[in-house]
Amino acid sequence: MSAREKIQAAPPVGARWQVRLFNWFVHRVVWGKKDMHFSYHFTSVITSPENIKIGRGVDTYLRNVGGNYLQAINGIEIGDDTMIAPGVKIISANHSPDGHTHEKAEPIRIGKNCWLATNCVILPGVQLGDNVVVGAGAVVTKSFPDNAIVGGVPAKLIRMNERVDGMA
Repeated sequence: MSAREKIQAAPPVGARWQVRLFNWFVHRVVWGKKDMHFSYHFTSVITSPENIKIGRGVDTYLRNVGGNYLQAINGIEIGDDTMIAPGVKIISANHSPDGHTHEKAEPIRIGKNCWLATNCVILPGVQLGDNVVVGAGAVVTKSFPDNAIVGGVPAKLIRMNERVDGMA
């Protein structure tokens, strides 16, 4: 590919700022969410954002990838450089049997350098170690250690990842 073709194929330099400005406008002006400490895609839904702690680089995925649902009633902690794909659901609290309140649980903790693939679901109390890969469509109901690759419904250990030099 020639230099001219590369320049023509590249997205416009300002495109990222346009997405950021649009997200900011929708969340803060249209929906009135002025207390957000991070930005997220306008098609995503986040409840109890004050209970979410995100590491370095995670906001890039939340801002640019849509269709996610983060319910942080019991808290969500996401480590540095974790990648979040479209459609990921992270749900920190179940409804109580009466349906009017939420059950208490430990916060969801997701380690550093993890990869949450498209449409996976992380349920209350789950703790994922560093470098964990969660396969597309998996429903994670229990915790997994560092370097695990998990998938399925419910999620099971597929294998341990031997490559741990920064990303699983």
